[in-house]
Amino acid sequence: MKKIAGVVMAVLILIGCGKDKKVLQPMPAVVPAIMVLKQDLPWTMEYPAQVVGSLDIQVRAQVGGILEARLYNEGEYVEAGTQLFQIDDQPYKVALEKANGTLAQAQAEERRTQRTYARMKSLRADNAVSKQDYDNALSAYETAKANVQVAKAGVSDAEINLGYTRVIAPISGIAGKEAQSVGSLIAPEGASGLLTSMVQIHPLHVNFSMPGSQFQQLAAGFSSGQIALGNSGNNPGTAENQKSYRESDVNDVSIYVEAILPNGNLYPERGKIIFFDSTENAQTSSLDIKAEFANPEHRRLLMPGQFIRVRLVGAVYKDAVLIPASAVLNTAQGLMTYVIKEDNTVEARPVKAQLEGDVYLVSNGLEGGEKVVSGGLVKVRPGEKVQPQLQEFKLPVQNNPIQPKAAEGNTVAQLEAEIQAAEAPDTEVLPVEQTAPVSLPSGAN
Repeated sequence: MKKIAGVVMAVLILIGCGKDKKVLQPMPAVVPAIMVLKQDLPWTMEYPAQVVGSLDIQVRAQVGGILEARLYNEGEYVEAGTQLFQIDDQPYKVALEKANGTLAQAQAEERRTQRTYARMKSLRADNAVSKQDYDNALSAYETAKANVQVAKAGVSDAEINLGYTRVIAPISGIAGKEAQSVGSLIAPEGASGLLTSMVQIHPLHVNFSMPGSQFQQLAAGFSSGQIALGNSGNNPGTAENQKSYRESDVNDVSIYVEAILPNGNLYPERGKIIFFDSTENAQTSSLDIKAEFANPEHRRLLMPGQFIRVRLVGAVYKDAVLIPASAVLNTAQGLMTYVIKEDNTVEARPVKAQLEGDVYLVSNGLEGGEKVVSGGLVKVRPGEKVQPQLQEFKLPVQNNPIQPKAAEGNTVAQLEAEIQAAEAPDTEVLPVEQTAPVSLPSGAN
């Protein structure tokens, strides 16, 4: 009994000592956090695109003959009206002389029949000739006048054909390779009539497509007033502006296109939309768009056929709620964020948002000014207390330098000039070495 009592006393003493000790609580986890932004967000839409000339034409012969000369350098820029080729014009000169001779004969016949008709008219007034003779003289005169008109048309036709022997550039642009060599017999019909092609590079056109789903999103946002276009000053939410987003809307506001060169630089000229398709392509589920870019100095920063990327700039989300992509957890139930409440406890909150680059545009679930966890989301548990480490959240700024000017270095135009000025090795005049004459053996021829 004494042993049992001693054990009980020991247990009681230990229990009494345990009441004086405090339970240690774990320290709150340190988590990165940001404040939810609420501000206007430029919506920059980027697409693959292809550059084409504003005009792309074939230069064809309009008369046949021997191609005598090519009068331009292949691949160079030529002004409209510049002569490109010369076709043998001797047969057409002869044809013009014959047409002039035919005209002279017709005019002589017209004068003769006119004199005859004048005499018959005078005699008919005195009843000195029959009415049949008078009518015959009148008909001969009228026929002669008609023959003069036909002969004049023949002269005009011969002059036109003679002019066609000088093949003129119909537009200003880059003249391509010759399709027919000098000395070839060409005909206006068939493949031999194609002489070269030309591309107009001022202005340039760029073709690209907008996905139909993105267009619907843009249209809905524009109609509701959530999305504004440029600095037009129009309120899309008013009854007057509750309309579909069409081509006229694009052209009437400050929305423009930027071309991104293959090296990442921006083309120095802004483009304007000149075509916005009103129907969706059933095969690609997209709408075709064409933009026009000025190229006043005829530079080849953009070249027809080149594949580039373009940005459609000018759409702005009004009062957008924004968080970084690192603050969103993609779960089986949808997108989730962890909101830090005033007592620093974490609340798991579902949100509706769309990703624009590295930023989520939140349409439901968050308000501007709220505090959310911005990193290490998989380690955070709802309801636990955390120690937020607030970080600054700013929208990323795109930095695309514009093509350097001539003063900052060599340009593409200078490169082209150097290439065109270079000569092939077989055209250079090589120095002749001076050597002593060789003595031939006696008797050699």
